[in-house]
Amino acid sequence: MRLLLLPACLLFSFVLAAQSPENAAEGARKKLAAKDFAGAKVDLTKLIESSPRLKLAYNLRGQARMGLDDLYGAIGDFIVALELDSTYAEPRAFMGEAKLALGDYEGAIEDLDRAIRHNPNVADAYTTRGFAKYELDDLQGAYFDFSKAVEIGPPNGDRYFNRGKVKAELGEYLSAIDDYNKAIEIDKNDFTSINNRGVAYYHIGDIPKAIADYDKAISLDPKDATKYENRALARSAREDLKGAMEDFNKGIELDGTDPETFYLRGVLKHTMQDFEGAIGDYTRAIELDDSEPTYYDSRAVSRTEKDDYAGAVEDYSTSIDLYPSDPDSYLQRGLVKLLMNNNYDGCLDLKKAEEMGSPEAKSHIKKNCKSK
Repeated sequence: MRLLLLPACLLFSFVLAAQSPENAAEGARKKLAAKDFAGAKVDLTKLIESSPRLKLAYNLRGQARMGLDDLYGAIGDFIVALELDSTYAEPRAFMGEAKLALGDYEGAIEDLDRAIRHNPNVADAYTTRGFAKYELDDLQGAYFDFSKAVEIGPPNGDRYFNRGKVKAELGEYLSAIDDYNKAIEIDKNDFTSINNRGVAYYHIGDIPKAIADYDKAISLDPKDATKYENRALARSAREDLKGAMEDFNKGIELDGTDPETFYLRGVLKHTMQDFEGAIGDYTRAIELDDSEPTYYDSRAVSRTEKDDYAGAVEDYSTSIDLYPSDPDSYLQRGLVKLLMNNNYDGCLDLKKAEEMGSPEAKSHIKKNCKSK
């Protein structure tokens, strides 16, 4: 029986001969839809060999290569498709998407601009361009593109979520909540939108609704440390310090690599007057990220409470090295030096803080730094 089978390449050539190029391309498109990217690529390569000027084949093979994470190969195929037809919007849009994935945000926007000019009614092109603008911190531009994608439709929870996220970053929390609501109406189990709506509620001061959203998001996705951190902050705002501590502990149990969670738990421990525990958490945060001056400032405050003045001065000094334009670090270091009876150096720090615009420094100088 095996002798009756044609070699694979000959069999494929025979099939292609029996099909029109359009039918062969449609078969490859179905494989793309089924995420059989490797199979689609093989079929399209054969089609290109038999029809080397078929722009659709290059466009589809580029999409197959994107599915296989061969982004440079995909861009090469899209370029050929565009050489065959410079007005062909689809490969131009996909090339923009590939460039976005490669971090070439300006190049992505350039391609998507041209794709949209040739076909202004494709929502995904606006979405992709919105992501590129977002990465370049052009939040207003991203807002416009995500809004355009929503306008073109059809209704899609991700499009509402994208616009809501940008609105929140622009401080438009009430409007962001409207978009998150629409995303949740489309998918009631969209825990990311539910969590982000909670963040928006937190920022407008509606703490009960924020906590309710965090509770729901955690019930749907209980393995995400960030959601516990969010709820911890909301519980802290309600002075539920025990509940906040439980959430910070759970967040660290799930992900012990985020310095910010250790820092925030340290702040809570300091509030609860567990200064030794706070110092331990700030130290861990510094071990994970030694470039953040706030961590050193906060540890210095807790060290001062423990009468570890030398340690506090060392932390303030490191903070100043990292961020020398903060007058408050000079002010606080100066005050600690005064506690150590090092009035000369302490007054130098206070005067430096005053020169940098600290409103508190002047009264401390008047009290502690009398000139002879």
